[in-house]
Amino acid sequence: MASTLVFVSRPSLPRSVFDTLLDGARAASLVPANAEISIRTSSDRLVAKVALDDAQTAAARQAAGQYLDAQVAAGTVAESDVCLAVVDAALTEAKQLLLVMDVDSTLIKQEVIELLAAHAGREKEVAAVTEAAMRGELDFAQSLIQRVATLKDLPVSVLGEVGERIIFSDGARDLVKRFHAAGHKVGVVSGGFQQILDPLAEELQLDHALANTLGIEGPVLDGTVHGQIVDRAMKEEMLRSWAAAHGIDMAATIAAGDGANDLDMVTAAGLGVAFNAKPALKEKAGAQINFSRLDVIADLVLDDLN
Repeated sequence: MASTLVFVSRPSLPRSVFDTLLDGARAASLVPANAEISIRTSSDRLVAKVALDDAQTAAARQAAGQYLDAQVAAGTVAESDVCLAVVDAALTEAKQLLLVMDVDSTLIKQEVIELLAAHAGREKEVAAVTEAAMRGELDFAQSLIQRVATLKDLPVSVLGEVGERIIFSDGARDLVKRFHAAGHKVGVVSGGFQQILDPLAEELQLDHALANTLGIEGPVLDGTVHGQIVDRAMKEEMLRSWAAAHGIDMAATIAAGDGANDLDMVTAAGLGVAFNAKPALKEKAGAQINFSRLDVIADLVLDDLN
């Protein structure tokens, strides 16, 4: 089974720059000399794919990151200009895939805990703790408990107000539509909050959605999280559980996120994607998307472009 070397440009990258990148990849033997390069368009992005045999795959996986780093250092492209990844045949040839994503700063543009904290006048304090937790400098569960405590006595009505302010990441809706149109499954697992997530999951018709549950006492938040906290271990557990429920092999799963709390599921998946991520996650992911189009994930693994 052949794997695929995939180049995806940022929106509106000049074709001449993309072609220079591809020519350089062939000159550097990242693209085999006799290989055909298929170039298609996805919205305003360029997508190039090259089939690799088994002997070429291992070398390409190691060389792809080195090649892109060299091109960035040479000024040919910026890190935010292109996504370059080797995608295994277990993904491209699977009958059904499972995509599982983080929510805050991945499926959506914001951090929900910070939007809630703003209502309590504690946004800067909470944002600093969130940033440290996503870098992996703090235990996520303890940091979540600390941050949620700042929400004590906020009226429950703030959940609806925050929900109305949520903005999906660019390409999020298209990503889910493309996966569902191809017969695949999509889920999200979040260190955020179920009360915010449920309407989003219903809007996108997600197959699975799990997050933490905020404690409520009467008309106010009680400053606690109920039940087991969704941490990095739980995220991997749900990826495996949902895959098993659909009879999907782990090699046919994709996991995407932006922070240290996503490390376990990203490294466990058939393809782990770091989306505008912190360094701790970028170092471990099989693919990096360093520009704001979440539907690049579909460009990487689906064959649905004209």
